[in-house]
Amino acid sequence: MDAEERQRFAALAKAVADERDESAFSILFDHFAPRLKSWLMRQKMTSGEAEELVQEIMIVLWHKADLYDPTRSSFSTWLFRIARNRRIDLQRRALVRVFDEKDPTLQPPEEMSADEIVANDDRDAKVRDAIAQLPQEQRALLQAAFFLGQSHTEIAEATGLPLGTVKSRIRLAFGKLRNLVEREEA
Repeated sequence: MDAEERQRFAALAKAVADERDESAFSILFDHFAPRLKSWLMRQKMTSGEAEELVQEIMIVLWHKADLYDPTRSSFSTWLFRIARNRRIDLQRRALVRVFDEKDPTLQPPEEMSADEIVANDDRDAKVRDAIAQLPQEQRALLQAAFFLGQSHTEIAEATGLPLGTVKSRIRLAFGKLRNLVEREEA
């Protein structure tokens, strides 16, 4: 692009910025829209995506032509920089993860049959009975760890017991709990 053409485009951009000159905008659009589309397609965009983005770029030109500074760059450099930035923004938006509707973790749980509900209720009752049979200290440690969600370290700090003691007593409580539930099931 020669100096004369650069000056012409700068003058057209100024006319768009200062006077909202539709004929100046039309000349810029007719010259740059096909070039922008071609460049965007070379950047791996489909024809439709490129056309849509060119429209967006031209809207930016219409509304923000006053931001163009001919002392900093040529008009084409300014316009292609807008195109580059908009393309990058579009790619970033496309990276947003789309949820797979068939992902099992996003599906509601299947409804349980009446037999499963009764079996679960029976098992829950057995576990509650077994927990009630544990010594108070072991029951308190299990409640802190599994119902209150405290870490072993937090339990040790709260009870004043050494961390190793907390861990071994919880393990002991689990062993007793397992034996009580197995005895109940037998």
